[in-house]
Amino acid sequence: MEDVAPYFTRSDGTYLCARWGRPIVPVIFGLEEPSLAVFKGAIEAVVALAGHRMAETDPELGANLMMFFCRDWAELLEVPHLDKLVPELSDLVERLRSVEANQYRIFRFDDADAIRAAFVFLRMDVHLEAVSADTLALSQAVQTILLWSDRAFTETSPLALIDGAAVIRPEVAQLIRAAYDPVMPAVARDASHALRLGARMGGVQ
Repeated sequence: MEDVAPYFTRSDGTYLCARWGRPIVPVIFGLEEPSLAVFKGAIEAVVALAGHRMAETDPELGANLMMFFCRDWAELLEVPHLDKLVPELSDLVERLRSVEANQYRIFRFDDADAIRAAFVFLRMDVHLEAVSADTLALSQAVQTILLWSDRAFTETSPLALIDGAAVIRPEVAQLIRAAYDPVMPAVARDASHALRLGARMGGVQ
């Protein structure tokens, strides 16, 4: 349990794991066509790994996984209707600029507290520019397939490099599959959930 629980134990000590409760419908803004295909392919691959589903449209939102790429956070303020989807947008932009962040994710939840939408914001600074599209796409797909702890990947990436290619670390891939096991709850707030995940990871505790 010691190795599993930290993935979902937040900075305040609370445990929270949530998965998507509906098919994922991605839309990506601010990318050229070649990179767009890379990101959509990465999302499809991670959704398949989880045993989850994608769809052409979400009946409530149209698209429920929205990724926005920009050079400056202020560009988000110019995106039509984004302030209606993210009411705190102005304050968020100021916070991101003040700490010179290069990425941020917001999740929305349904009545059962499963994920119903996610908004991913990426500012392409020198650090992200240095990352290949394949690696960045796979990393973002992994980080949006579940609600991870805010500390889950601060010190260790969810990816590894094999022969120069980015792949999901085996334990992270096992964890994603375990969290989407149909017998597991869509949302868990008790750390004993980590024991159940570990039991479904081939004995990884």
